[in-house]
Amino acid sequence: MRQAGRYLPEYRALRAEKGGFLDLVNDSDAAAEVTVQPLRRFGFDGAILFSDILMVPSAMGQMLSFGVGEGPALAPPLVDSALSALEAVPVRLEPVYGTVRKVAAMLSPQTTFLGFAGSPWTVATYMVAGHGSKDQAETRRYAYRDPQAFAEIIDAIAALTIEYVGKQIEAGVEAVQLFDSWSGSLSPAQFERWVIAPNAAITAALHARYPDTPIIGFPKGAGAKLAAYARETGVDALGLDETLDPVWANATIPQDMPVQGNLDPLALITGGETLDLAIDRIIAAFPDRPHVFNLGHGILQDTPISHVDRLLARVRGAV
Repeated sequence: MRQAGRYLPEYRALRAEKGGFLDLVNDSDAAAEVTVQPLRRFGFDGAILFSDILMVPSAMGQMLSFGVGEGPALAPPLVDSALSALEAVPVRLEPVYGTVRKVAAMLSPQTTFLGFAGSPWTVATYMVAGHGSKDQAETRRYAYRDPQAFAEIIDAIAALTIEYVGKQIEAGVEAVQLFDSWSGSLSPAQFERWVIAPNAAITAALHARYPDTPIIGFPKGAGAKLAAYARETGVDALGLDETLDPVWANATIPQDMPVQGNLDPLALITGGETLDLAIDRIIAAFPDRPHVFNLGHGILQDTPISHVDRLLARVRGAV
């Protein structure tokens, strides 16, 4: 999950200097600096590219903006406009590739560099509605009402995602994660169609082109559908959100599949014995499986830095 953010004073200082969020993302020097800031402070084992999953719809031709104190907005929303009306602007992805090249040149060989992209369903929820929502109802209605038109949106996102992730790999990332942050809102049949199928297509294409690059799938909220996702998408590793019982996950998914996760970000904020017990429970759940200890979702802005230090000391003391 993202490492940088408003819990770090050095990030807040750079953000104030550069302006809005997109100003940071589109400034390769600034985005590279944000990417490595957590490494300087904590010495993490991996660096996570600083960008946003909505760079793909921006490159597809929607206008992306972030209002002050608001979430992202995309225009025109595809619930009111045809996909064919968009005019692709692939140059909008160039700053991301520039960030990757700069960060790759800065990292030591011991630090893994992770790239990412949003999975088609999650990206489509923003493209259709023009904004985020708690239940993705507008996009779910659209997918039921006109599955052919929605499939065209999903396929277009998947096609660009393959190229986008491929260029991240060519620029220097060593593994990539596909984020399906809103997959938990779908029924099993819709999950198969709009989550598993497109992620399987992306993974197969990337494996064919870049066979040595691991693909991590993160279907947040998948619950019991996680087993089918693990079997059918072809991903090399699974990200687990904080709602999953790690003992259940360890018993359910393929025996040799690495996992990433899944500390509750609120346990990290709480700290103390609550944090220690949560860390120990997760580590104990994966005694024989490759495991990247991580949060179950992004780090929150009110996270005390001292709690991150405590987490690292406890995890590193356990291995």
